[in-house]
Amino acid sequence: MKSRQPPDTLLLLATFLLLGIGLVMVYSASSVVSLYRYNISYYFLRRQGIFAALGLAVMFICMRFNYWNWRRFLKPAFVLNFVFLIIVLIPGLGVERSEARRWIDLGFTHFQPSDFSKLALVLFTANYLVVNKDRIANFSRGLLPVLAVTGLTFGLIMLQPDLGTGVTILMTIYIMLFGGGARILHLLGLASAAIPAIVGLIFLAPYRLARLMSFLNPWADPRNTGFQIIQSLLAIGSGSLAGVGLGGSRQKFLYLPHPWTDFIYSIICEELGFIGGAAVIILFLILIWRGLRIAMAAPDLFGKYLALGLTAMIAVQVCINLGVALGTLPVTGIALPLISYGGTSLLLTLGSIGILLNISRYAM
Repeated sequence: MKSRQPPDTLLLLATFLLLGIGLVMVYSASSVVSLYRYNISYYFLRRQGIFAALGLAVMFICMRFNYWNWRRFLKPAFVLNFVFLIIVLIPGLGVERSEARRWIDLGFTHFQPSDFSKLALVLFTANYLVVNKDRIANFSRGLLPVLAVTGLTFGLIMLQPDLGTGVTILMTIYIMLFGGGARILHLLGLASAAIPAIVGLIFLAPYRLARLMSFLNPWADPRNTGFQIIQSLLAIGSGSLAGVGLGGSRQKFLYLPHPWTDFIYSIICEELGFIGGAAVIILFLILIWRGLRIAMAAPDLFGKYLALGLTAMIAVQVCINLGVALGTLPVTGIALPLISYGGTSLLLTLGSIGILLNISRYAM
C-alpha cells in the first residue's frame, strides 16, 4: 500500500500548538515548586522537554510506519500488557505513591503500565473488530471475548488502584464497539451493568467516596476533601476574560496541589483567562474532529477502527480532565493529553497521533 498524500495538516498543526502550550504552561505552573524543591525553576520543564523531543521522534516514526504493520505486534503487545500490569503490583518492582502502586522504576524515569494498556487494547480491539465483523452483533461469540480481555485489564488496573484510567479504557472500548457494529441493546445492557459496578467500587473505597462527596459539595470540607476542587474553581474564576498574565498565577504558590499535572488547565484559565482556556478547547476539538474524519476516510476497516479508538482514547481523557478542573466530575487523576506533565502519557499520545497521521496519508 503506497501513500497517496501528505499527512493531515490540521491535525499536525493542532498537535504542535497544544504541545507548545503544554511546555510553556508546565514551566509556568511548576516553577514555584520546582524552585522550592530543586533550587531551579525549570526542573519539570527540562524533563518534559526531553520527553517532548522523544515523543516527536516517536510521532514522526509512527507517521511513516504503515499502520497495517501494527497488526504484527498485536500478540507481543497483548502479552506485555498483562506482564506490565502484573509486575507493577509486585512489591519492590512497582513504585508506590499515596497508597497506589502504578509505576515501574526504570532508573531514569517512571513508566506507567496503564498508559501502555490503553494503546494495547485499542490495537487489539481494532483487529478483533475486523476479524469478527460478522459476529460482533452476537453477544457470546462476538462481544464476550473482547469484553473478557477488557474486563481483565480493568481488574488489574483496579488493583493498583486507578479508577480514572480504568474508566478511560472502558469508555474507549465502548466507543469502538459502538463504531464496530455492536447491537445497541447489548451496549445499553453493558452500560446498565457497568454504572452500578463503578458506583460500587466508589463506595468500597473510602477515599473514592470522599472524592464523590466533595464533588457533590466541596464546601462541606473546604480544607480537606473539597480543597482541590475549590482551589481549581478559584483559579479559573480569577482568570476572568484575559487572565492575570502568563506566569502570574497565584494558585500555583502551593494552593492548588500538583498544578502542572491534573489541574494544569486551571492554571491556563487563571493566567490566560477565558480566551486562553477556550483556545485550548478549540485546539482539542480540531484534533478530535480530524481524528474522526481520518477514521471515516480510512481505506480499510482496520484503519477505521484504529483511528476511531485512538481518537476516542484522547477525547475521553480530555473530557475527564476538563470535567475535573471545571468541577463537573469527581477528581480522578487523569492527565490532559499533550499539556500535562508526564513522560509516559506524552509518549503514548504523540505516538498515537503519529499513527493517526499515517492513516491520514492513505485516506480516500
